[in-house]
Amino acid sequence: METKNSASAIVRQPGEGARRWFFGGGVQTWKATEEDTAGAFLLFEDEMELNKVTPLHTHPDSDETMYILCGEILMNMDGTEHRVAAGGVTIAPRGVPHAFKVTQEGTRVLCLHTPGGAQAFYFGASEPLAAGEASGVVDFGRIRESGRLNGGIELLGPPPFPED
Repeated sequence: METKNSASAIVRQPGEGARRWFFGGGVQTWKATEEDTAGAFLLFEDEMELNKVTPLHTHPDSDETMYILCGEILMNMDGTEHRVAAGGVTIAPRGVPHAFKVTQEGTRVLCLHTPGGAQAFYFGASEPLAAGEASGVVDFGRIRESGRLNGGIELLGPPPFPED
């Protein structure tokens, strides 16, 4: 990817930004891309369905901050579980194993990666949504393949949560 020397000025209103279906489950609305910020960070809102769960993973080259806008997640951070409700935040520094499970309907988080190098992973593990589309197929094979091809994530194992 070609980088710019300076970031773009950005103003995005509620609901604005490219919408993508993430194959792990959830609709991402991209607020700032790696290109917008000259690689400094990427930022997207993620609307997730109840019981969405992620495998145990790390981000080797970026720190991941998740601010819970509404709803609740159960976060496993480096082997310890934490319930995090609206207004709470999680910060997984690069290389720290983590996973989460959505525990409330209507959960939305704001996800920030610093620096923005994980964008290729997210774009490879998602597809654009047309206006009016709200979901797609969950496909963890596509997530693994995007991580293999694009980096940005290292999958360590299955979700560390008991099955319902």
